[in-house]
Amino acid sequence: MLAAKNATNNINVVSTAYIPNGMTVHFQTAFGLGDLPTIHWGTAANDLCNTATGYTTTYDRTPPCSIAMTTMCSQFFHNVLLQNLTPSTTYYYSIMASNGTTASPTLNFTTAKAAGDSSGFTIAVLNDMGYTNAQGTHQYLKQVADSGAAFAWHGGDISYADDWFDGILACQEGEVCYNGSDSYLHNTPPAPFPPEYNIPVPEGEIPDQGGPQGGDANPIYEVNWDIWQQWMEPIFMKLPYMVLPGNHEAACGEFDGPGNITTAYLNNNITNGTAPESDLTYYSCPPSQRNFTTFQHRFRMPGNETGGVSNFWYSFDYGNAHFISLDGETDFPYSPEYPFVRDITGNETLPTEQQTYITDSGPFGYINGSWKDNESYEQLAWLADDLAAVNRTETPWVFAMTHRPMYSSQVSSYETNVRNAFEPIMLHYGVDVSTQTFSHHLDKLILTKYGAGLLRWPHPLV
Repeated sequence: MLAAKNATNNINVVSTAYIPNGMTVHFQTAFGLGDLPTIHWGTAANDLCNTATGYTTTYDRTPPCSIAMTTMCSQFFHNVLLQNLTPSTTYYYSIMASNGTTASPTLNFTTAKAAGDSSGFTIAVLNDMGYTNAQGTHQYLKQVADSGAAFAWHGGDISYADDWFDGILACQEGEVCYNGSDSYLHNTPPAPFPPEYNIPVPEGEIPDQGGPQGGDANPIYEVNWDIWQQWMEPIFMKLPYMVLPGNHEAACGEFDGPGNITTAYLNNNITNGTAPESDLTYYSCPPSQRNFTTFQHRFRMPGNETGGVSNFWYSFDYGNAHFISLDGETDFPYSPEYPFVRDITGNETLPTEQQTYITDSGPFGYINGSWKDNESYEQLAWLADDLAAVNRTETPWVFAMTHRPMYSSQVSSYETNVRNAFEPIMLHYGVDVSTQTFSHHLDKLILTKYGAGLLRWPHPLV
């Protein structure tokens, strides 16, 4: 959406996700609706005889949509839950117009197979995407969606919005650097540009705002989210999209680059500059870009309906399989993203800047006791209860996913802590497949093909 005096309130993104015996319809707008989000729906495209209303969430986006100079902008997030639906059934719906939006065309989704249905199905399993250099993954996902896959399961590092800092740097070797000759960034290199750097800005896009064609990396965290979701909408419209958190969802940045340029920009407001040392803290990012805030609003997973928490941990059934999404970033002992309780010393209530790191986050569930003990954490208690309740006659196969791996060929220190937290429970209850990235810093999957994997069930993994 272009910023304008009389801006319209576009519906920017529509997506769906499973809830038990139903579906969530999620959509986004630049401004509020003034009314409860409303959809008309039914089992025939020409007979949307039912009406459902939902609720809206928002946060103090930085910058707000009222001043963001972008081609699209989302700041209000709307969710309508359709419950008590029939399994394996196609439903049709239209989002109603409100406060400057226009009614959507008639859209559709198909509900999950009933628990116990042993017929085969295919899902897409992926991690670590973003939009720059993700064209292969995107094309593969489109093919999967067009071929009738049931749903996509995205295990974290979704939009790579925290790579915004590339926008204050010259294009690095190996990156995709389209439309650089149109850039107004101060450190655009002098001509002659590399051939790929001269590819024009795609129609409708603005220099310095980034784009799914790999345009200038965007210096605005929120807009990277907007771009990725806009790019993915044709896929969202064809299959439910289930997500869980990764490290790149935590905050507006993760680490510093050579010369500590992220510190210079976030802490000292110096673009294209350096700082004497890395000094990134939880407080370096704007309040709206800390603590998984954006991730909590731009999706709507069935945490509330399955006893879990929001988009962080939840479960759902599809046919003869039970799927569990877990939070490998927070909410277990020695989690990679420190909770404040781990930062503070003495009788402090909140940590000082010097006691925090930029990605410190959570917890999102309770810690009832010492933060060092598995038994204290809501997520781990929930996982044990969820697995204990699985009906292995109806859903004999159980799949679990975290973003962080327990094992990998490139060993990281956090893997021991992930194993200590999750592995005993999974082994005790006989989880069949635990799916994670080999390394959360690599764009690879345990099921790999062009950045995305296919899980055909009950056929072998491919």
